[in-house]
Amino acid sequence: MRILPTRARRVTRVGRVIRVRRVIGTLVAGLLTVSLAACGDDGKAGADSFTVGLLLPSRTVPRWEHSDKPLIEERLKELCPDCTMLYANAENDATRQRQQMTSMITKGAGVLILDAADTRAVRSSIQEARKAGVPVVAYDRLAEGPISAFVSFDGGQVGRLQGEALLEAMGDQAHARDVVMMNGDPTSPNAAWYRSGALSVLKNKVRIGRSYDTLGWSTENAHTNMAAAIAALSPERIGGVLAANDSIAAGVITALKSAGVRQMPPITGQDADLDAVRRIVKGEQYMTVYKPFRAEATAAAAMAVALGRGEDVRDIARTNTDSPTTKRIPSVLLTPTAVTADSIEQTLVKDGVYTVDQICVAKLRAACEKAGLLR
Repeated sequence: MRILPTRARRVTRVGRVIRVRRVIGTLVAGLLTVSLAACGDDGKAGADSFTVGLLLPSRTVPRWEHSDKPLIEERLKELCPDCTMLYANAENDATRQRQQMTSMITKGAGVLILDAADTRAVRSSIQEARKAGVPVVAYDRLAEGPISAFVSFDGGQVGRLQGEALLEAMGDQAHARDVVMMNGDPTSPNAAWYRSGALSVLKNKVRIGRSYDTLGWSTENAHTNMAAAIAALSPERIGGVLAANDSIAAGVITALKSAGVRQMPPITGQDADLDAVRRIVKGEQYMTVYKPFRAEATAAAAMAVALGRGEDVRDIARTNTDSPTTKRIPSVLLTPTAVTADSIEQTLVKDGVYTVDQICVAKLRAACEKAGLLR
C-alpha cells in the first residue's frame, strides 16, 4: 500500500521539493500562530489544560524513546504548560496498543498522538476515539480510520535518497552485481512508501537479487533474512544492500560479518541512530537518512494542542494526505536528508543531534580524523 499526498502525482520532483519547502515555511508560521493564540498580553500561556496521550509503537527503533518522546513532551509543555501527557509504548503489539488507547480515553485524554504499531489493526480504536470526541494525530505512520491530522516525512523521498546513494556508491558495479532489498515491516504503510521510492531510482539500473520484508523492523529478523540472501547469492555477488532503516542495517552487517565478509558492500539506512552514525564513520554502513525529529515532534505537539483547544489544525497543516479510509487529512510532510561520512558534521552535528564527542569515541578517533570530524 502506497500512501501519497493527494496532488503528489501531478507534480514533478522539483515541484515536490518546492512544495515541501513551502510547507516547512508555513509550518513555522503556523506554530507561531498556535503559540500566540495560547498567550495573553503578558505573553504567558492561557489557563486551559487537558491531557494528551502519546502512543509509540516499539522500542526496537531507538529514536522513539530517545528522540520523539522527549521532544514531543518538551514542545507540549512549551505550548500548553498546564497540559499533562500520558505515555505508552506498544512493544510491537497491536493488541496492547488498542488497550492502551482505550485506557487513555477512559482516563480522560482530550487528544491522542498515535504512531501505530499496526496501521490497520488500530482502525476500530480510532473510530472509538472519534465517538468519544477524542481527535487522533497520526504520527510518522498514517493509520487507517478517522484521523484528524498527520505528520511525517516524505517517504517516497526517503526511498529515493537511499536508492540514489546506493547507485552512487556502487558505481560501475551497479550492473555487474546484485542488490539485496531489506524492506521494512509490511504492516507499516511507510515500508511500502520507502520501497516504492527506492525502486523508482533503482529500476532498470540494478539487478535485485533478493527482497525481504523485516517483521518488526527487527535487527534479529534482518540478520536472519540477510543470512538467507548470502546463502542464496554468495557474498561475492552482493554489490549493495538497500536496508530500510538503521536497525535493519545493523542486522545486515552482523550477518555479513558472520559470513566472513570484512569489506562491506554499500549499505543504506534511515533514522540517523547514533550507532549507525558510528558505523558510517567506521566504513561499515554507507549512509543513513536523517529526518529532523524536532520538526516532526514540534508539528505533532502543535496540532495536538490546536485540536485539544478546538482550533483549526489547518493553520499548521497546509497540505492533505489520503488514507484508504479517509480523504484529505490535514498533513505536514517534512523533508529528509541523506547523510554520509562526508556530511555528518554539516547535518547531525550542526543541528545538535549529536556532538563530535558522542560520535567519536576512543576507538573511532582515527576514523573520525579521516572523516574530518576531528582536526
